[in-house]
Amino acid sequence: MLIVKKFGGSSVADKERIFNVARRCIEDYKKGNDVVVVLSAMGKTTDHLIEMAADINPNASKREMDMLLATGEQTSVALMAMAMQSLDVPCVSLNAWQVAMHTSSKYGNARFKRIDSERIHNELDARKIVIVTGFQGINKYENITTLGRGGSDTTAVALAAALHADACEIYTDVEGVYTADPRIVPNAKKLKEITYDEMLELATLGAKVLHNRSVEMAKKYGVPLVVRSSLTDAEGTWVKEVVSMESMLVTGVALDKNAARIALIGLKNEPGIAFKIFALLAKKNINVDVILQSIGRDNTKDISFTVTRDDAKEAVEILKENQTALTADRIEMDDTVVKVSVVGAGMQTNAGVAAGMFEALYNANVNIRMIATSEIRVTVLINEADADRAMRAVHDHFLDN
Repeated sequence: MLIVKKFGGSSVADKERIFNVARRCIEDYKKGNDVVVVLSAMGKTTDHLIEMAADINPNASKREMDMLLATGEQTSVALMAMAMQSLDVPCVSLNAWQVAMHTSSKYGNARFKRIDSERIHNELDARKIVIVTGFQGINKYENITTLGRGGSDTTAVALAAALHADACEIYTDVEGVYTADPRIVPNAKKLKEITYDEMLELATLGAKVLHNRSVEMAKKYGVPLVVRSSLTDAEGTWVKEVVSMESMLVTGVALDKNAARIALIGLKNEPGIAFKIFALLAKKNINVDVILQSIGRDNTKDISFTVTRDDAKEAVEILKENQTALTADRIEMDDTVVKVSVVGAGMQTNAGVAAGMFEALYNANVNIRMIATSEIRVTVLINEADADRAMRAVHDHFLDN
């Protein structure tokens, strides 16, 4: 078997945990399996690097930020290789250049284009454990790129797809995928399995257990995916196309604190205005989520939408530069909002989920600012101060039984 194993930063945070991961990988290797290991930066390394950059130059270019942040994963893989060598196991560490992992050119949020698998296959054929940097790649200009926070998950799935691996195991500091973040909702329950679609919605909507693009890629290439703890031997959560149990009405509740609301007030009530707004943002690769357009009055209308807080400043600048052409009287931005979502494949065949969610929020005295729905999710925008209380209320309504 060929197994790809990914370990997050907390799993390799210190010497003891590095050797714990090394032994877990060696255990599978000694059973005759080919093992590829993908690592994140140790502990809070990435945060410390960002702080160092801000101290030197708060407006550093995204290219140089990627050059800096990629060093975190390179440190992890080199130390892991040293640990395995000390245990007399043949291994090799490789960075994005050496594999090579080709990406798009968007610094800070690049996407994989292809992975050259020849080097890895050669090392596996020599019966070595291959340890690869997560989170990074190289673009057509031969510059280092990074994939965004959580991007090591995507590296692991991309490698599993390129190598036709038999399994892709994502190790983290929790024992699997839960019905909600157990740090916020103490009575959250671990799921045995979840569909790609449900996991993708949860990951996109703020559940931090998996990077959303990793789930998207796993679904596209049919990569068998399991999330489990690096600190215990507990069975994890399988992410797959079809689950054996009947779909739950609600599978999980997600909280996304990386949200900002932008409103354009007093727009002309005429065709093409919405197109102009969102075309401007699309050109800058700014993703928009929840959108609300008011009913026109006095030949004007308002349009509100959400973006990530990381994109909010740039989005407002772009819109203000074009405020006259967009016919907006004023542009407002509020970064004190969050998104709470319920997700479940069972929603497709059961009515009343939205009403149940709104009832739970009403009982918890939480005001709803905006609403968005799809076949398998309902999302509301609320004040940040209400976030944890709202999440617990919604989880208790649907899942505390």
